[in-house]
Parts: sequence; structure tokens; C-alpha cells
Amino acid sequence: MRALGWMLILGSAALAQEGRAGVAAWDTGRASTEPFTSAQIAARTGWAAVAEPSPALKGDAVVTNGPLTVVFRRQNGTIDLYAPTVPRARLALETSTGERAASFHAVSVAEIGKGGAAVEVAGKTAKGASVAARFRLKRGDVALEAQPGAGAARLRLECPTRFVVLPDFFADDIVVDAASIPGTASELPSESFLLHLAGTGDALVMAVFENREQDVRIELEGQGPARRITASLIEFGAGKKAWVAVLAEPRIWHSVDVRTEDAQKVMPLDWTMPFVASWRCDMTRPNGLADSWDMLLQHKKNQEYVKPAWFGGPAETVNDATRRRFTEVLGFFPYPVWSDPERRGFLQPLQIETRTKFVPTLSYRGPAVIFPFNRVPETPPDRFTVVDVARNALGVGPCEYILDVEGQKQEYKGVATCPTRDTLIDIWKKGEQKKRREEVLKLLDGTLVFVTHIRNRIAAYVEFGRQLRAYLAEQKKAHPELAGPIDELDRIALEIDGRFEERKEKIRTPEEVVRMNEDFRKTLLDDASAAAQERVKAYGDALTRIGGNQDKLVSECRWVVRTLRQQAALMLTREPRLAAVAGEIRARTQAALKNPSMHKRARQ
Repeated sequence: MRALGWMLILGSAALAQEGRAGVAAWDTGRASTEPFTSAQIAARTGWAAVAEPSPALKGDAVVTNGPLTVVFRRQNGTIDLYAPTVPRARLALETSTGERAASFHAVSVAEIGKGGAAVEVAGKTAKGASVAARFRLKRGDVALEAQPGAGAARLRLECPTRFVVLPDFFADDIVVDAASIPGTASELPSESFLLHLAGTGDALVMAVFENREQDVRIELEGQGPARRITASLIEFGAGKKAWVAVLAEPRIWHSVDVRTEDAQKVMPLDWTMPFVASWRCDMTRPNGLADSWDMLLQHKKNQEYVKPAWFGGPAETVNDATRRRFTEVLGFFPYPVWSDPERRGFLQPLQIETRTKFVPTLSYRGPAVIFPFNRVPETPPDRFTVVDVARNALGVGPCEYILDVEGQKQEYKGVATCPTRDTLIDIWKKGEQKKRREEVLKLLDGTLVFVTHIRNRIAAYVEFGRQLRAYLAEQKKAHPELAGPIDELDRIALEIDGRFEERKEKIRTPEEVVRMNEDFRKTLLDDASAAAQERVKAYGDALTRIGGNQDKLVSECRWVVRTLRQQAALMLTREPRLAAVAGEIRARTQAALKNPSMHKRARQ
């Protein structure tokens, strides 16, 4: 394929030398007709160092900060990215009509210093349209910033890959496999972040962009095993910036194809994590959806596993050697992704009956991909993860706004029903009901708060489902040509009503808990008789049945909303006309998924 022709590997020794020198820039003296080789960059024969702003270079501009080297090529109007031991990516500027810059007639170093360097380019398309932009490379960073100038409407990122991943911070990632996308182009929902899993596991090329209004477009070519996503096209938006980062290191990502016969088997991976971090594993279901799992870490042999936390929350521990975990939807199961103290990775693909009509059995078949998602305290300071790149590019405040960090926080209100039951039974068994009267009253009040909180979350999900189905009905009427995918989305949304109807009688209402608590205060609060113990137990059992069914129902509702969010995005890759509907669904699902209750297992 033509796109593979310019993919070269730059020797690490050359960039290691530049790393010691800090930020540096050169004028090559003349425009190159072919991409530079690693040997040419190492030799720099005939190049002149640029130590201060230079308004008009004679040749191509080359800028490095150590981790990243960027070549601005005048003759063909491209920006080539090199990093140690990884294939480079190529950038190009395009106009609103899709014309790309054919050459740069002006290349200047606008800024050069210890903190970074900036290069400005101005060029023409083959049809004579003007296009310009400013690029900045900061010291020690792995990302190149692109700020559009006159005529620049989008940034073209060329980086051939089988997989593109759209990281999702509210639900599960979207994994786009070139093998599953027909045609030569497709649309992806804009979420400000996009990953090209490049090379043979030794590079992540990540795009970050401020514009979330337009979808990203990808281009594809090839057949069979050679099929690849060759480019991503990112709309700048009015005055908005984009960044392209290269995370380069052997084993920085890994993929493995899971087969049906691998279900429930322990699979040692031919992969060891290169550094400790929160690594994400996206595992594909038979229907093309993916479940995102945070890889468990084990620091010492035969000790508990640690499930990394997000955004400053407490890490979880999984104490059982079998990695036993519980969620309300899946029940008990062995956590399917983990590493040992030597950082070796393992999978154990699940096969679980879920009781949901649209996914009756949770199982995995197809690609599983692993990449570094976020930092943990043990992550070396010189390593980057997806969240690091996002924060460095956008800035902490804007990044947290886009990630909606506040909306990620889990809510816990009141006192859960199970500990309330157990505490009350223990109090009456010890005959301490009078001595601990205030504690009992607080438990009753706290339990009502808890039940009311979860019931309100359930009501919100039910209302979300009804409003979404009404919206889908309107869209089906307005766009009968989209009836097929809209009906599929409607069937998933309908599952919320189905789950609610099944448990409606079991969850009761908060008003019933009020009556139960009033009866408890009147007849049991001061009762020290032997019969009172049985009545306390009966109260606790009834309470936990309500609480347990609420917990299961609210978790099932969240499962449905997560599925809707991802399914809408995947449908868009096959049907571009669904863009407006998919965008609306993803906006509504993000709002519905905010601030989950602690009992819903916001993440797997």
C-alpha cells in the first residue's frame, strides 16, 4: 500500500543524542524530495542549526525535543513525526473542501528556546487554495500541538493500523477493527480522543482535539489480513487546536484474538507490561461491542491483587487467589484480566448468563487490545499514559471538564440494607437495644435515605429510557431509511422497562420502608423479649430483599445505558447517516451515567 511506503523506523541512538541536547531546530538547506531516513537525521549533513526565530528557512524545518522529532517538508506539504524505535506518523493540512496542502511555500521557526519551539507553515493546495498553521513542540513532551491558520479546516493523521480506539471515560471504549468496517471511509463519534495502535505493539499515536462538534472520519484500504485504517481526519473547528502524540516503547500495546474455545480458560499472554500503570484491556464480544477492564496488578507473589483507581479514588483489592469478584449483573466471576509480580499479562475470557435479552450470554470472541490508560503511584515519571497526554495537551482544568471528573464520582447516600440488618440482629442478640437506641434510630433513618437514593436513580433510568424511545420514534418517522438501526437501538432501550417490570413488586417503594420503620419504632425499639429477635430478623430480611432487588435493578439499567452508548457509536461506523442520532444518544447516555451509586459498579 502506498501509505506504508513512507513508514520508516528512526534509530533510538539518534534521538537519545538529541534528548541530551534538549529542544533544537535546524534548516536542512533545501527541500527534500523523499522522507528522511534515520541515518540522514542522525548525520544532519548540510543542516544549519537555528538558535533564534527565523522568518524564512531555505529548506525543510526539523525540530526535536528528544522524545519526538518533527520534520516540516516544504516540497509535499507534510509534517512527519519520528520517535525512537517506532514507525512515524504523517500529518497534513486540509481545507474545508477536502483539498490537502500540496506544498509549503513558507516555513519559519517562530519560537525557539529551552521551553520549546514553534514552526509556522503556509502553503497551497493543488488547486491553489491557501492553507496555514502553527505547530508547537514543548520540551520533554510527546505531543505536537497544531493551531490552524487561514484555510486550515482539518488535520489529517496518517498512521496505518488495524485498530483505532476511542477511549471512553464513562462506559466502555469503542474499538474499531479495520477488518469489520466495509468501504473506504467511515465516521466515528467525536469524543476529543482517538488512538491509533501503530506498528507491531511499539507505538501509540494519540490525537487530542478541542473540537467535539464534528465527527472524526477514517479512511481504509486493503483486504483480508492486510486491511488497515490508513488515516484519521480531525476537524479543527473555529480557532480550536489539536495535538498528536507518540507514545513509543516496546510492548506499549498488545492485541490477541480470543476464540470461542478460549472461554473460561487462563491464557498467558505473550506480553509483559513495560512499566507499572493502570492498563486497560478492551475485550470484544461476538456482537462487536467491547467491555473495558482495568488490569489487576499484583505486586508480590501470593498476595492480593489491586484494581487501580480513577482520578484519585481509593484502589480496590481483590484478595482471593482466584480473583473472585461480584457485580449485581454478572454475579460472582473470576476477574478476567490481570498481571503477576513479574508484570506478565493473563486473560481468562468470561462466559456468563446475564439475563438480558439483548446480551443473553456475556462471552468474548475477537480481538482484545491492551494499552496504558492512566498513572498509578508506581508509574515512572518519564512514562506517559492516555490520560497524561490528554491532560498535558488540554491543561488540567479543560481536560477535567471534558472528562467530566465531577460526573465520574460515585455517590453513596445513607446506609445500605445488608449492614443495617446485620447490625440490628447483633444489637438485639446482645440485648443492647436500649443502650444503643440512638444508633438504631440512625440506622433506620440511614436505610431510608439509601433506599430512596437508589430508587430515585432507578426512576431516572426508567425516565431516560422512555424519553429516548420517544426520541427514536420521532427519528424513525422523520428518517424511514434508518428504520433498521433505530429499531435495534429501541429494542435495547426497551430492556429498561422490561427489567423494571420484572422487579417492580420486589423493590416496593420508599413509602413502604417508611411504614416498616414506623412499625419498628412503635413495636420493636424497646422490646427486649426473645420473640423480638425473630421480628428484628424478619424486618432485616424484608429490608434486604428490597435493597438487593433495587441494587440489581439499578445495575441492570446502567448496563443497558452503557450498551446503548457503545452500540450507537458502532452503528455510526457502518451507517454515516446515523450521525445525528448517534451523537444525541451518546450525549444523553453520558448525562444518565453521571455520578453512579457505589452499588452499581460504575466500572467492571
